[in-house]
Amino acid sequence: MSLIVQKFGGSSVADATKLRRVAGIITDTYKAGNNVIVVVSAQGDTTDDLIEKAKEINPNPSKREMDMLLSTGEQISASLLAMTIENMGFPVISLTGWQCGVHTDSNYSASRIKKVKAERLNAELDKKRIVIVTGFQGINKYDDITTLGRGGSDTSAVALAAACHADLCEIYTDVDGVYTTDPRIVPEAKKLDEITFDEMLELASLGANVLHNRSVEMAKKYNVNLCVRSSITPNVEGTVVKEVVKMETMVVRGVAKDNDVARISLCNIEDTPGKAFRIFSLLAKHNINVDIILQSIGREGTKDISFTTSEGNLQQVLDICEANKEIIGYGDISYNTNVSKVSIVGAGMVSNAGVAAKMFEALYDANINIHMIGTSEIKVSVLIDQGMENKAVKAIHDKFELGN
Repeated sequence: MSLIVQKFGGSSVADATKLRRVAGIITDTYKAGNNVIVVVSAQGDTTDDLIEKAKEINPNPSKREMDMLLSTGEQISASLLAMTIENMGFPVISLTGWQCGVHTDSNYSASRIKKVKAERLNAELDKKRIVIVTGFQGINKYDDITTLGRGGSDTSAVALAAACHADLCEIYTDVDGVYTTDPRIVPEAKKLDEITFDEMLELASLGANVLHNRSVEMAKKYNVNLCVRSSITPNVEGTVVKEVVKMETMVVRGVAKDNDVARISLCNIEDTPGKAFRIFSLLAKHNINVDIILQSIGREGTKDISFTTSEGNLQQVLDICEANKEIIGYGDISYNTNVSKVSIVGAGMVSNAGVAAKMFEALYDANINIHMIGTSEIKVSVLIDQGMENKAVKAIHDKFELGN
């Protein structure tokens, strides 16, 4: 007998028909002799609808109260799915994140899981029940409901799989695996049979919307067997995310784009040691992640520093910089949200020369200008004008022949 954790996203449980389809997948797994824990997201656009309802009442609600509100979306999904399975004649129970022991920090709206006390989960499994759990949420030391941020249900599923030592964690989506790029942009995109944790983590962080990056990070840390599958075509083999994959000729594994990007430039900073530390330590204290960083060559005793962050962080970054202008010591600040990030990812890049040059050649051939470049051992990211990202993705995908 195996323990399998299955996670279903909002689009997979959006209505009664889809709930019945999902219930069929779950009960088939149960009938095969497995213990089953199911993690669900809020139905369809429920979370967005709740956010709009909050704005009608209060344009600037506290994050604590927003967590109280948004956590209800997953509770609706969990209870409706449990009712569906109950109606099919199977033993089932739905639990909230705090009922099944998910303890988090107190960073409301973006909390992180600190531990999972799995006693209740194990007790329900011992009763041979299918356990439906609300994803995306937990409880902090003050007994307040907290949420994990967008995509947090993936993280919930992996955390429960790790805590219960599950044999497999299946993430069900509306696509049948991880592709070399978004097949809606490039129809020739190829589904990958397997991908490394590091490659998946990079793709998730760079805009690929198949898995949440924190869930991949946790799966790697706790060695959780992870698989991405389709809730629409559950019989199709998905993509396995693992530590090591079979040797292949694919140097680049995938191409991703991200439109949620803002570029900030601090100009005429005094060219002395410690300036970059002051800027990015201030941002780190406010839990603001930055990605591409570019520092100009010093001129006349000054330099410029540009960096990217998510567009949602833009106003907070501007406020922090303005409040600390004298400490940082910059002359002017500018920003641009009309930009997109396009990236290539592949573990094989580290041992193959010329990968970046080939990417830049593809963009040159497509007459796409590059504003900034960021690299690591397994990725190359470029910042380009927004509106050119789909053209760039297709050009790069074709250049590396990823559809073959």
